[in-house]
Amino acid sequence: MPMRGRTILYALPFLGVGTASRIEGQIRVNPTGLNVSTQNATTVFLSYGGLRNDQVAAEAVWCARLVPASPDVGFRCDPATLWGQLPTRYDRSRNSGITGYTDIMSIPPSIARRAYTAARNGDVSSFFYVRRFVSNAGLPDEFVVVTCRLAGGGASVPLAITSAHLAFSTATPVLFVPPGSVPPTVSAEIAYTGTGRLIGRWEVVRPGDELPDESDLLTEATLPLELRGSQRRYTQLERFNVFLPPTGRITIPGPPPDRLPTDVDGGYLILLRVEASDDGAGNSDLGAVGAGSGIVRAGAVAGFPMPPLRYFVGAGESGLSPARGATFGQLLPQAGSSLDRGGPLQFSWVELPGAAYHRLEIERLDGQPVHSAIVTRGAGMYLTPPWIADRADSSALRWRVIALDANGREPAATPWRAFTFAPAR
Repeated sequence: MPMRGRTILYALPFLGVGTASRIEGQIRVNPTGLNVSTQNATTVFLSYGGLRNDQVAAEAVWCARLVPASPDVGFRCDPATLWGQLPTRYDRSRNSGITGYTDIMSIPPSIARRAYTAARNGDVSSFFYVRRFVSNAGLPDEFVVVTCRLAGGGASVPLAITSAHLAFSTATPVLFVPPGSVPPTVSAEIAYTGTGRLIGRWEVVRPGDELPDESDLLTEATLPLELRGSQRRYTQLERFNVFLPPTGRITIPGPPPDRLPTDVDGGYLILLRVEASDDGAGNSDLGAVGAGSGIVRAGAVAGFPMPPLRYFVGAGESGLSPARGATFGQLLPQAGSSLDRGGPLQFSWVELPGAAYHRLEIERLDGQPVHSAIVTRGAGMYLTPPWIADRADSSALRWRVIALDANGREPAATPWRAFTFAPAR
């Protein structure tokens, strides 16, 4: 009987996604179809169920038409209408629930515009998102389809954050605050799709706190149900609960400036923590896919971590200049060094007397930034993350140190010094 059902499915491709989702034993997805913006990015929380232990997710692609996947299971994209693949940097899929899987479908604006252009030229006003699942046991691959229907980007589209920018009211690139003073006001510029309530809180990471990782900076709706509530919590400054009209942009005012701590010298991070809200256009039903029970609220999903806002507290002098006889310069690595790829690298320098902070900059020889870090006074060194060598590949890099005063001015900088990495073994 299962083979007979599969034959019927391949013979009737016009039945599409609905038929594929009803085959016994096949992976199911919810929602199976949804509205997406015609011109802008759209982000959607997807719940899959029915995975076997031997199945793992592979690539996810968008296309205009489907063809039977025989001898595999389901429908795959017609290669002649393939529009693009989900970028690795946006792939936040992971196993979840009971034989389940969570996927964050982040549709780039380029895909939406291509679908819109095709519709204007007389094609159907919908396209497909297809995720492939492969078997480690040598069984057929399975293709799971979600139908994307073009809409105007208003209330019928899932509530999702497509960009976020946190900033102080001043134009200072790096904000330095004297101890005990009040920093400038903070706000967040949010771009979004859909409509609903944006609920969350402002938090601050103080010096000495464990720093948040990328998972901590994701919105709650981006996480699988079992991981919600597991993110690190920091000192709460203020909560917010605002209604987002279907206009696509809003400015969220930050907490009162006098609540931002300035009592301890060091670096601080202001975090925008966005909680999951109810969204009829984007919620998913775990029971419908056999991955548990209940509805997963997916309002305010985002395919990227919320960017933190940094400021520094500490004493320093304005208008710094090197003291007579003092030397400000680099120590290690030396010019022309060939460094080992096997771990973090130590950069060291002689500090500029009176400087409040120093900024280490690492870039390619063509000026493309690779990494930068603010180092407090008194350290005179910095250990880089181990992925610096991966970003360099076979190219040479260069580094320098810039002295900063308490107001963010740059009184002095070292010259650039080049180095390379030894070939990978």
